[in-house]
Amino acid sequence: MPVITHENAQRFDVGGTHVIGLAAPSRGATETAVWRFTLDPGAASPAHSLDHEEIVIALDGELRVDLAGERSGGVIGYKARNHAGLIDVDRVRHYDILDYWEPVHAPRRGGLVLDPADFYILASRESVKVPPMLAAEMVAYDTLVGEFRVHYAGFFDPGFGDPQAGGQGSRAVLEVRSFEMPFVIEHGQVVGRLVYERLTAPPAKLYGSGLKSSYQRQGIALSKHFKLPEGMS
Repeated sequence: MPVITHENAQRFDVGGTHVIGLAAPSRGATETAVWRFTLDPGAASPAHSLDHEEIVIALDGELRVDLAGERSGGVIGYKARNHAGLIDVDRVRHYDILDYWEPVHAPRRGGLVLDPADFYILASRESVKVPPMLAAEMVAYDTLVGEFRVHYAGFFDPGFGDPQAGGQGSRAVLEVRSFEMPFVIEHGQVVGRLVYERLTAPPAKLYGSGLKSSYQRQGIALSKHFKLPEGMS
């Protein structure tokens, strides 16, 4: 029986898709092929045909922060106002954004300085899709990068951003805070990882338009308690 280790597995790259062949007919398998793919941001698997059933399991992926704001008129997020008062969580689209949040615009040069103890809403550069049989959790990319946390809103339900649930890829909302000292983040900096978990059974309902989910097809988004900016519905 052939033994294939990670070190001697076949490797090749195709248009931003990096492949490691762990089992294939060319390596001695008769009915099963096992491949591990790593895709660059925006890359996709080249078109191909299959003569056997294919099962794809997403293991994890990285999220990068968007500080350019090209898809939102230069607004890259919001910073919470201090002492803005309480909200009634039963009121939907009731509160004016500017009473509670300050818009954050793309920096003209360099990165964005996160002030200690301030709370920010930012967005990922990448669009996220979570298939119906998976859920995902955002985890810290590196706990050694300093006093910086980006995964308060860390869970993604089945169907988030997925076409089967009315989505077309949704950017992840990043709830960000720096502690004790200012922290600079750069456009495109990796700030978190998505770890996918397979469900034990199909969910009764998917995250999406059927549930009036607030973050399906989202860009820069606040919670459902705040009025939508002009031009959005």
